[in-house]
Amino acid sequence: QLQLVESGGGRVQPGGSLRLSCTAPGFRLDDYAIGWFRQAPGKEREGVLCISRSNRIPNYADSAKERFTISHDNAKNTVYLQMNSLKAEDTGVYYCAQGYRQGLCMRDRSYYDDWGQGTQVTVSS
Repeated sequence: QLQLVESGGGRVQPGGSLRLSCTAPGFRLDDYAIGWFRQAPGKEREGVLCISRSNRIPNYADSAKERFTISHDNAKNTVYLQMNSLKAEDTGVYYCAQGYRQGLCMRDRSYYDDWGQGTQVTVSS
């Protein structure tokens, strides 16, 4: 079973930026679709952004467009979620997940097979 590890969370003021990282010791992340999800207190986990397995095409949630980007550093075997212009409603636990499926990645939880433990992001003044 692939183990995913997120890092980079923290507290930031509204309008600030954070970069989250997702790694998988012993596995090549470029063999998988990678998704980023978040879960706010009292809400369901929602897909924010993903990158497809074969052609690395991203799929953005409306809330992430023009503020978040996903990238993959093959040399570091790390997928990043760059978050800019953060808002209070971006607060939550952020998870990365991997999926084996081909084609355009989906932001649905059922698309993914393994999950990390999450990293907390708090946007507050």
